[in-house]
Amino acid sequence: MKFLLAFSLLLLSSSAMAAIVGKDVQYRMGDTVMRGYLAFDDAAKGKRAGVLVVPEWWGANDYARKRARMLAGEGYVALVVDMYGGGQTADNPKDAGALAGSVNRNPPLAYARFDAARTFLDGQPNVKKGEIAALGYCFGGGVVLNMARAGMPLKAVASYHGVLASDVSPKPGEIKAKIRVFHGEADPIVPPEQVEAFKTEMANAKADYMFVAYPGVKHTFTNREADSYAAQFGMPLKYDAEADRDSWTRTLEFLKATLN
Repeated sequence: MKFLLAFSLLLLSSSAMAAIVGKDVQYRMGDTVMRGYLAFDDAAKGKRAGVLVVPEWWGANDYARKRARMLAGEGYVALVVDMYGGGQTADNPKDAGALAGSVNRNPPLAYARFDAARTFLDGQPNVKKGEIAALGYCFGGGVVLNMARAGMPLKAVASYHGVLASDVSPKPGEIKAKIRVFHGEADPIVPPEQVEAFKTEMANAKADYMFVAYPGVKHTFTNREADSYAAQFGMPLKYDAEADRDSWTRTLEFLKATLN
């Protein structure tokens, strides 16, 4: 009898513990239906800060969703952003490049799609209004940096193995978000001259930023699928467990210090 009572209490206490909810969601940008993924801890009380996750050029896939759930486990409400519309994804570089290029060549479209996601997340009943950050991976890293350059009302922005080049030169005071960049020094997709140009740009804009470079680390270092992508498509990608852990630890510290 005592055993059954103890077991019942254990079940009750377990059901009261945190449970991460992840669900597909829809929001609109004009006439286009955007399909994202929302993750949060349904046992948490009160409103929390929100974090947008902008995926690699493959689109809103399982890796981006995993990052959203990790953020939810840290007490944030996270939304995987659909930058392509209709939840489109790609499984090869040709299609991924076409999708990413269609966004990169059209900055007003990129801004509108990102802002639609930001507005949707900011309007969630469990999100503190105005307490929004954005994380971006590869293609997504370039997106979130461009949103910061454009003066998007974000508290914090972090880019992981993201493209750093831009045609925009923000003036002092135009960048509102605090910025963190995590970069692999052996990344041939983002060469040293692009890194130096970015640092000069941020200094001229008087941005609040930190640049973290990992010696010997290549592109896509946060994604465990990088090695299989490299083998399958002949791309210069490689997962790096140490850089992945360090960048995530620094990110959590950054978000905690920046968001309320």
